[in-house]
Amino acid sequence: MTLRVAEPQDWAAIWPIWHRVVAAGDTYTWEPGTSEEQARALWMPPPPAVTLVAERDDAVVGTALLKPVQPGLGDHVANAGFMVDPDRAGGGIGRALAEFTLDEARRRGYRAMQFSAVVASNVRAVRLWESLGFAIVGTVPEAFRHPRDGLVGLHIMHRTL
Repeated sequence: MTLRVAEPQDWAAIWPIWHRVVAAGDTYTWEPGTSEEQARALWMPPPPAVTLVAERDDAVVGTALLKPVQPGLGDHVANAGFMVDPDRAGGGIGRALAEFTLDEARRRGYRAMQFSAVVASNVRAVRLWESLGFAIVGTVPEAFRHPRDGLVGLHIMHRTL
């Protein structure tokens, strides 16, 4: 697997993954019907944000967005989002991408990473983040409208780098 910073031309391969993950409505707070133009602006914003990709067999199979969680005096804490091609889930792509993103955050001088909205019912993600040293520092009750589970909490997760 190759892990690298995304180039603008990678969007054509990122978009189908982004669309499928967000349209499912069970892991991200974005509107499931988000347009491609809006999605590109959300997932490939200008620096200091950086979009990353995981490639296997010359195909983009996962992507991550790394950015400051806050501007200005909070910009030493990173935030990240991750998406793996649903057809390739469970093959270690998410873990490899997460480890690469943590390394990239350190390289860019971030001191910690915070996830502000991990859907509580997304147990695979919660287990992954905990195995990588993240702790749940709080949960906003009933903050996410899950399509099958109804109102579920959003975890705030954190770890130092």
